[in-house]
Amino acid sequence: MNEVRRSPQLPSGDGTEDPWLMLEDVTGEEALDWVRERNARAEAEIDAIPDPRASGSGDPLAATLQREILEILDAKDKIAYVTKRGEHVYNLWTDAEHERGLWRRTSFESYRSGSPEWEVLLDIDALNAAEGETWVWHGAQLLRPEAGEPYRRALVTLSRGGSDADVTREFDLATRGFVPESESPFVRPEAKGSLHWIDADTVWASTDFGEGTLTESGYARQARIWRRGTPMEDAPLVHEADARDMAVFASHDSTPGWERDWVVVAHAFYDQTLLLVDRSGEEPVLTPVPVPRDMEPNAHRDLGVFSPRSDWTVGDDVYAAGSLVVGDFERFLATDGGAQGDPGLTTLFAPTPSTSLAGMTITKSTIVLTILEDVVHRLEVHHRDEHGAWVREDLFPELTGALSVGAVDSDEDDRVWITVEDFHTPTSLLLADLSPVLEGASPEEPELVAATPARFDAQGVEVTQHFATSADGTRVPYFEVGRPRTSEGGPAPTLLYGYGGFEISLTPGYLGATGKAWIERGGTYVFANIRGGGEYGPAWHQAALKENRHRAYEDFAAVAEDLVERGVTDRAHLAVRGGSNGGLLTGNMLTQFPELFGAVIIQVPLLDMKRYSHLLAGASWMAEYGDPDTSDWEFIRTFSPYHLLREGVEYPPTFLLTSTRDDRVHPGHARKLTAALESLGADVRSWENIEGGHGGAASNEQAARMSALMWAFLWSTIGAEGKDA
Repeated sequence: MNEVRRSPQLPSGDGTEDPWLMLEDVTGEEALDWVRERNARAEAEIDAIPDPRASGSGDPLAATLQREILEILDAKDKIAYVTKRGEHVYNLWTDAEHERGLWRRTSFESYRSGSPEWEVLLDIDALNAAEGETWVWHGAQLLRPEAGEPYRRALVTLSRGGSDADVTREFDLATRGFVPESESPFVRPEAKGSLHWIDADTVWASTDFGEGTLTESGYARQARIWRRGTPMEDAPLVHEADARDMAVFASHDSTPGWERDWVVVAHAFYDQTLLLVDRSGEEPVLTPVPVPRDMEPNAHRDLGVFSPRSDWTVGDDVYAAGSLVVGDFERFLATDGGAQGDPGLTTLFAPTPSTSLAGMTITKSTIVLTILEDVVHRLEVHHRDEHGAWVREDLFPELTGALSVGAVDSDEDDRVWITVEDFHTPTSLLLADLSPVLEGASPEEPELVAATPARFDAQGVEVTQHFATSADGTRVPYFEVGRPRTSEGGPAPTLLYGYGGFEISLTPGYLGATGKAWIERGGTYVFANIRGGGEYGPAWHQAALKENRHRAYEDFAAVAEDLVERGVTDRAHLAVRGGSNGGLLTGNMLTQFPELFGAVIIQVPLLDMKRYSHLLAGASWMAEYGDPDTSDWEFIRTFSPYHLLREGVEYPPTFLLTSTRDDRVHPGHARKLTAALESLGADVRSWENIEGGHGGAASNEQAARMSALMWAFLWSTIGAEGKDA
């Protein structure tokens, strides 16, 4: 129980008074002293919890869990996922000896052999030691070489401590080092932005070019073409977005014979303008692709691919929201998107009340669709016959569990990677060649390339799907993972997890560390597919936007109530966990439904919805939540946890976790709610990792520590023996 108590200090209901504004000063000494004190207090409390499995003077629970989780994260027998470029496949590898990672490559055949011989290109830990930095890998983009030549150059992106802001540095794959100053390398200073290859001496640059070049959300506002040997700030401007837009992105498609340049103006989430850039003249010419702004258009080779998020009318045809539509891209442009003739579009997928499109993978000659049917995956492949008509086939129906697909090289062939996993089934990586479907034959059984061994004892563990009924009568699916309870066994310690935002679908995945820390020890894990997500397509997301946000929270509460009604658990043994938008979700569980839960976990959260749009990237989320500086505040205040706190309420034990280096969701959200709860005398503790970015941790060691504290807290609250309902 937290011992801090002072007179209640809560924000005013209209958001005009905030007693904890000081805690928004991310690196201010007063705020950091406050953080260090809470970290020490939380660690002292949780590190003292004994491990009920240990005998005598065994390690406390948090230490045991941290060791077990770190062993899983650092395991040398995990799958090395790769990206193929030319003759090589590339991988970023972390383990106990390489905390920040090795960027490495091997040949495709060596990778398939099961014992690949890796060539290390960049040792991030060694780089940090040499430069006195805390770099975290953010990826690399390789320059496509001339035909017959090897890949030679890359743009490597690194982040200090895991923040969203990062730097880009040009890398030489032959010398395995950064390009020296004498060769005028491309180097982008720290900002939320990017560089993208056009050719060996030219890149697209979208970044911070100085005053007025960032949006109100802190992202790049300008797209420029930067040529080697010239100052970045002098790069010619190609397009500038409005400061109120979210961001600008620019890229070059280097597919041989189908080279294109793009500028994307993201006005808000799921609201964008796609501009096709013609660089053939003296000045670039930008042409908007004629589609609705909530469309997700794409082009691959000759093919235009369109994913409408609302019903799309083209001539006499209406394409449903959530469908997938294709056609010849040049014909589509020539007919002005159907305004001046028939664009020749074909629907490859149309949603139903129980199905949605979860993913699309384009190979050289096929399109593979990953479809969710009541949150269960299946695959189908589409290709054109000799007459140009589209043909559909089910693909590998024998594969079950969570399925994800990626092209090996969409320019060269029709091979795909397929990952297969389930909550209690370790991940397998398969390789399949889809080219036989082009001749009317079935593809051969996929080749098993790699598999992860079991990380926890899943004997007797069952996965079942259930449906709860929300307040408005909507059926809400959820998965339950755990060992069946007997009538004599009592309620199961149960952790309910959710997200419910930004059209992100939660689908089953192997619960390695969660299985070890929770399920193996007797806990039950529940995974809720509430509205706001994308499990049933755009409509499922849109049902919980802005003034309808309450539906996501009612869905989650309905799942909690269903678990109790079904006898899985009771209030005293039920906890909730969520991060980011999911932290807003669990913050609302704490403040709106405190009577339902025995403990609450809130990670890297949004909580102060009056000020969220003024903090870091918050302005970019107003399409999801609304604008609190307008009349929208009248409905936003109903789901702002910081403003819903009240005296005289018995809040369940609560644990908030965040990161000082999170430059997406401001750590002040978690800090301020903690302080306000303390002032009410609530049972609350907080822990803030100094590094980590929005993920909360910048290394496996940090991730294991953070997770161990969380799991030990849960075992000491809802998992405690003899806990009363």
